[in-house]
Amino acid sequence: MSPVLMAFLAAIRASVQARAELEAEILALRHQLAVLQRAAPKRPHVSRADRLLWVLLARVWTGWRRNVQIVQPATVVRWHRRAFARYWRWRSRRHQVGRPAVARDIRALIRHMRSANPLWGAPRIHGELRKLGIEVSQTTVAKYVGRRPTPPSPTWRIFLTTHLAGR
Repeated sequence: MSPVLMAFLAAIRASVQARAELEAEILALRHQLAVLQRAAPKRPHVSRADRLLWVLLARVWTGWRRNVQIVQPATVVRWHRRAFARYWRWRSRRHQVGRPAVARDIRALIRHMRSANPLWGAPRIHGELRKLGIEVSQTTVAKYVGRRPTPPSPTWRIFLTTHLAGR
């Protein structure tokens, strides 16, 4: 086909196309020219900004596949999927929720107070920490104190069996 005929057909098509689609096509073609001029003698290098432009164009312009000359349309679709995955990985990243963690030295102090005073429970250790000016909830202290390995005094069963046997 001759260049004049091609230009004439392009002009007819441009008059029929919607204005936004025409603007997107112009943007795409100018971008391709810029990329090709940037890497004239060698293979064109497509940067992240170039990829982002094509991903955005693919989302808003239906006829983008006809005008891709530098890369294959499947490549643009792959870029779009990667951008989508990155976006959702960023959105679902772990946020700081809940109470802040208790400092390691405070946890060590709670355990030390527990081992030094085995009869003290969480309320007593919590009160002593408050006297020292350390603001920690009683529930948190109970969490780090842990359960007693053995009861501090004989149970009722032991008491009754001991006293009944001596009778």
